[in-house]
Amino acid sequence: MAFEGESGSFAGPPGMNVGSFPKDFDYQDEYDPEAAGGPSADNKPRILLMGLRRSGKSSIQKVVFHKMSPNETLFLESTSKIIRDDISNSSFVQFQIWDFPGQINFFDPTFDSDLIFGGCGALIFVIDAQTDFTPSLAILKETLKFVYAESHSCMSCEVFIHKVDGLSDDAKMEVNQQMYQTVIDDLEELGIKHLPVSFYLTSIYDHSIFEAFSKVVQKLIPQLSTLENLLNIFISNSGIEKAFLFDVVSKIYIATDSSPVDMQSYELCCDMIDVVIDISCIYGDEEEGDTSAFDQQSQSVIKLNNATILYLREVNKFLALVCILREDSYDRQGLIDYNFHCFRKGIHQVFELRNKMAALASSAAPNALPAAAADDEAAAANATTKAVTS
Repeated sequence: MAFEGESGSFAGPPGMNVGSFPKDFDYQDEYDPEAAGGPSADNKPRILLMGLRRSGKSSIQKVVFHKMSPNETLFLESTSKIIRDDISNSSFVQFQIWDFPGQINFFDPTFDSDLIFGGCGALIFVIDAQTDFTPSLAILKETLKFVYAESHSCMSCEVFIHKVDGLSDDAKMEVNQQMYQTVIDDLEELGIKHLPVSFYLTSIYDHSIFEAFSKVVQKLIPQLSTLENLLNIFISNSGIEKAFLFDVVSKIYIATDSSPVDMQSYELCCDMIDVVIDISCIYGDEEEGDTSAFDQQSQSVIKLNNATILYLREVNKFLALVCILREDSYDRQGLIDYNFHCFRKGIHQVFELRNKMAALASSAAPNALPAAAADDEAAAANATTKAVTS
């Protein structure tokens, strides 16, 4: 569905735009990543959600990937067992989330550490910023020590300083600095020098949790540099200020151009996705057997009252390109549309090459795949570069 509208503002109550999708708008069952040549469930990278009880781990997972309203998470029961959630929404975002109960001591010898940490892509440790976080930092120290000792230092370690919506800006900065310094001191005390740890201030009542998860998921995408290169080429030849490649359902951006990410710009783009989905569900043409509000004809242009334009185009069933540009740049709409088609063609080439390499992984020599992957992705990027700049 395509529509064009004008808007004076996107202002609204905090958190109102989070989880506004219709309940039946979800990852569709008809996409089978394994049939498409994607990784099987056992080979997908894992994201481990760890932290003390009631720190907000399950709430994060439900809000980001299952469209649960933040207010509904107040009624979630405490997790009592390890819960595995398989996320297979596109060929770029395929991973598993393992939600660990806070009371489980996975350092116990009875737990198989290779089963838990082997093949893990990222470890997210959630800390409740509104309580005494000294016990959480002690557990985090032991966790990082264990990860390093078991030679799992290749995974990314992320700390979500969670529930910061109840803190002032000064308190947020103070808590962030205090936790950061404590962890750095603990790593130095343990003699760990090559285990980078990232910190994020998060809340399920605003877009901060989506942005933080975006940064984590991007580290699991081998084609990230290719995607960023394609976006840089697209915006530089189209007069666009900022571009995001979004997973439509979760509103995680899996790639963006090389310019810094402004939180307000990211929120505007998320709001635009909400608007497009909501209007498509109401006024879209629903074909027989098709309940998806986002399809290959989905596109939208929204003009704001500050001479800014939001531009959305469908890339595939799960991905959308959302751009921010000035109104005078949109005078060249034909050029932008043409460049977008070249960009989408390049994205599809990366999809096809990724699936092709995944299919060959079982028969080709493992040490020959990385070079082939680099060559194929470079070829896709070069082909799109020539098309866009011609």
